[in-house]
Amino acid sequence: MPMSSCSAWRLAPAAPSDQAGSLFFQRANTVEPIDLRSDTVTRPTPAMRAAMLDAPVGDDVYGEDPTVNALQRRVADDLGFEAALFVPTGTQSNLLALMSHCERGDEYLVGADAHTYKFEGGGAAVLGSIQPQPIPQEADGSLPLDKVAAAIKPVDPHFARTRLLALENTWHGRVLPLDYLKAARDFASERGLGLHLDGARLYNAAVASGVPAREIARHFDSVSVCLSKGLGAPVGSVLVGSAALVDKARRWRKVAGGGWRQAGMLAAAGQYALDHHVARLADDHSRAATLAMGLSGISGVKLLGHYTNMVFIDVPADRLRDLDVHLRAAGVRISIGYLPTLRLVTHLDVNDDGVARVIEAFKGFFARR
Repeated sequence: MPMSSCSAWRLAPAAPSDQAGSLFFQRANTVEPIDLRSDTVTRPTPAMRAAMLDAPVGDDVYGEDPTVNALQRRVADDLGFEAALFVPTGTQSNLLALMSHCERGDEYLVGADAHTYKFEGGGAAVLGSIQPQPIPQEADGSLPLDKVAAAIKPVDPHFARTRLLALENTWHGRVLPLDYLKAARDFASERGLGLHLDGARLYNAAVASGVPAREIARHFDSVSVCLSKGLGAPVGSVLVGSAALVDKARRWRKVAGGGWRQAGMLAAAGQYALDHHVARLADDHSRAATLAMGLSGISGVKLLGHYTNMVFIDVPADRLRDLDVHLRAAGVRISIGYLPTLRLVTHLDVNDDGVARVIEAFKGFFARR
């Protein structure tokens, strides 16, 4: 019976005297698995690990970690803001932004399928007593500004106070148009709303748009940027905004248990990522296009589209479980739930050979009747 390449090294134990050599041989012949579940699965490169090892550190709760401070200054300057705060996760970064813009009983307007509303545990409501007002998104991820206007509450004790509009870029890989960002900025300013960007994949949007990230960020009052997705750092996000907003966010970070000590090693990974891994995001976008093209010709696979580093397909729902087993045996991992729509994400750890292997694995499965 054929065996999975990723499990082969665990089989057929050798005699004790040969065990070390056998393990070396079996691991050397193991094919590296390809993980398309998300760009969060990236691992730090050897050069990034070396930068982490050499990073000077201090106690960041006291504001004394020089590498954290350097990262914060760098991101704030790069994106055109007064201040920045390095935090453990993008979810926390968005939460701190919402709690810094809004008070208890306030409301933020957000996409009905946005990460800050749908995939962050309801943190704004649970921890900030902030009411979300979800608005259905257009196919490109934008919120129709006429519908946003209609959702703003009157100034009346019966209603939550509408304080903030939150956008996401990229959204399911889709890049918000630059002219829409300008319109949203003008809209928010006219109505006295703050404007926050969940820019977890801001640099993907910038590379795809052919503009510096600052050109996107300049429209917002605050921006959250994730370093541990396509940029390849092991952990961490950065929230940028005014000095006053970041001061509030720093306090809320402590309240939320996000204060950390010698975090400079993690900040050094972020610095390395910004130095070396931004331009190469174009490679991820190109590989996603190649993957989409290869899958589109397979009977049984319906290509829904590809956007930046994400490919979306439909497969027959009754074959999902068998597909998962087949792909795992071929050393390919994707997120399979109960819906036939699948998202495949290219990233730093997926090369051209990996894309070709994924296409062949899909072909092999759907060639079966």
